Amino acid sequence: MAASNLVGFLVLVLVFTICEAASVFQPITDSHRSAALELFVPTDGSFGSLEEAYGALRSFEVLGIDKKPDIKTGTCHSVLETLGSSSSSPKDLFYALKVNSILKCKVKEEVFEGIVPRLKAVISSASSLLDFYYSIGSLALVKEQSAKVDPLLGDADGIFRSIKALSQSDGRWRYSSNKPESSTYAAGLALETLAGVISLASSEIDQSMIGTLKNDILKLFDSIEKYDDGAFYFDEKVVEAHEHQGSLSTTSSVVRGLTAFAAATSGNIKLPGDKILGLAKFFLGIGIPGDAKDFFDQIDSLAHLENNRVSVPLILSVPATVISLSKKDQLKVKVNTVLGSNAPPLTVKLVRASGSGSKAGSVIESQELKFDKESASHFLELPKTVDVGKYVFVFEVVLHESDSENVYATGGQTQVPVFVTGFIKIENAEIAVLDSDLGSIESQKKLDLAGENVVSLSANHLQKLRLSFQVASPLGNIFKPHQAFLKLKHESKVEHIFVVANSGKKFEIILDFLGLVEKFYYLSGSYDIQLTVGDAVMENSFFKAIGQIELDLPEAPEKAPRPPQLPVDPYSRYGPKAEISHIFRAPDKRPPKELSLVFLGLTFVPLIGFLIGLLRLGVNFKNFPSAAVPATFALVFHLGIAAVLLLYVLFWLKLDLFTTLKTLGFLGVFLVFVGHRILSHLASTSSKLKSA
Repeated sequence: MAASNLVGFLVLVLVFTICEAASVFQPITDSHRSAALELFVPTDGSFGSLEEAYGALRSFEVLGIDKKPDIKTGTCHSVLETLGSSSSSPKDLFYALKVNSILKCKVKEEVFEGIVPRLKAVISSASSLLDFYYSIGSLALVKEQSAKVDPLLGDADGIFRSIKALSQSDGRWRYSSNKPESSTYAAGLALETLAGVISLASSEIDQSMIGTLKNDILKLFDSIEKYDDGAFYFDEKVVEAHEHQGSLSTTSSVVRGLTAFAAATSGNIKLPGDKILGLAKFFLGIGIPGDAKDFFDQIDSLAHLENNRVSVPLILSVPATVISLSKKDQLKVKVNTVLGSNAPPLTVKLVRASGSGSKAGSVIESQELKFDKESASHFLELPKTVDVGKYVFVFEVVLHESDSENVYATGGQTQVPVFVTGFIKIENAEIAVLDSDLGSIESQKKLDLAGENVVSLSANHLQKLRLSFQVASPLGNIFKPHQAFLKLKHESKVEHIFVVANSGKKFEIILDFLGLVEKFYYLSGSYDIQLTVGDAVMENSFFKAIGQIELDLPEAPEKAPRPPQLPVDPYSRYGPKAEISHIFRAPDKRPPKELSLVFLGLTFVPLIGFLIGLLRLGVNFKNFPSAAVPATFALVFHLGIAAVLLLYVLFWLKLDLFTTLKTLGFLGVFLVFVGHRILSHLASTSSKLKSA
């Protein structure tokens, strides 16, 4: 059990070492498409709200998912109902129009004509940023979906100033003039709203205000935060609890606002390309969110970054950060947009590749990768001078066309951790028993650690055990594996683990049994010898038994430490128990079948006697009540008696005693009630006849 734990720990350490170092960003993959189908699941052909429906439809659209749930019928019904209702809020209209922009529901022009005046009335009296956001956004959507309706704003300049009045000096915005707290999330909403005002303006907006707003954007990006891997993100400052947003929602809001404003205005917004690329790395670096809203924010933001007028980020990715020398793997690099589209003509240069150690020098410098059109990837054959180890590869992307530099963001140099693995040479392995006093070799055996040989040794407490071997890399250089352990396991399952030290290429350990008798708890007997050698870049890491040693240790004194209690194997405690064999007692001898039938016949004798008694008494229905109510009680009374007789039959066939008595109790109370009523009626009728 402990051996398997050691192997598991070794593998975990190696995997963690690789994963911890690798901070390589990958564009959107099929995993996101599969996750979208799992996160967005409609109920009865529609989603709970139009906002949820838009999140699903937008995600499916961006990811190019064809086999998506069929929700058009139910969702279009909700869209038409929302757009046609006079009580729909601007938010409801906004998401209804958003959904309609994708599904193309059959909305009549009269519906659009009825929406526009209502939205303009909301804008004229709006006092909060959200009122402006949903109303102006809805008008912009009406402009896209209807060619006959005029949604343009007559006082666009005044509306622009009203929204701009909510801005703060640091680039953030307030939700309303009554709330002094400023918000980064609100800044994204404001930029998107102002982009809508510009697109709906019937006359040109004052360019000085647009220039001021561009400066506000630069101030907003001064507060952007950064991770060590180069990812940039926005985090919400302290605002009211119900308005607080996480870093993903906040960053997504700013990206939507930035790209919308850049698309609506002329000229450039001079933002550093590394910050735009850093935003893309943030959205790609979070993996696949498990929440539908977060998933939509990620995909929608990446779609805006895929095609924007500020700067389109290009993602350099290394599909495999582990390169095997034994398999002669190539170094492959891909450059794509965030959604995986092909990049413009470019060259990938390997600036340098150096070891991860502080004193390590460069092993590769100034190499240009070759381009493979079929796989759309750049590749490089590693020079034969590259040995196993952990390296940091520094890449640089060079665009072929100078005009592309104003469109795409490459981020300068990109560092990627790469592991070069191979088979490690383990030679001159030997194990020996030495005399403690003279150090002379009493017995010595060679070990083939690549084979399956097992040695047998014996020693006493006055001797020593020596294990030595040499380790070298494929190029013959000194190699120090992360783990080198020697384990001695007693036949009683008590284990002892020792670290094998190294000097250059040679690894050696000497166990002096005289000094270890207490650690060994004076346990004589057979010990299994096991050796573990492993490293993240060592393809032939191993954990193997190399033999046994019979130890003869002195008797334990009275106060000597006792061996620790061995942990209970969970499998023995919680695993399947041994099968229990049981022989049942032979059944008692039953009476003959004929006797049982006779007894059954005797049980019917009382019933036959009852029927004969009725015939002898001369039963008649002369006294059966004629009035409706007494007749009903009389009929129910007789049915109750029949139910009791039926209960007796069921008791004989299937019911147990307790169930029968409980049911009989309810029937008895019922019969007492109806029987009392009918007998009272008969007594009253009889007394009236006698008095007459």
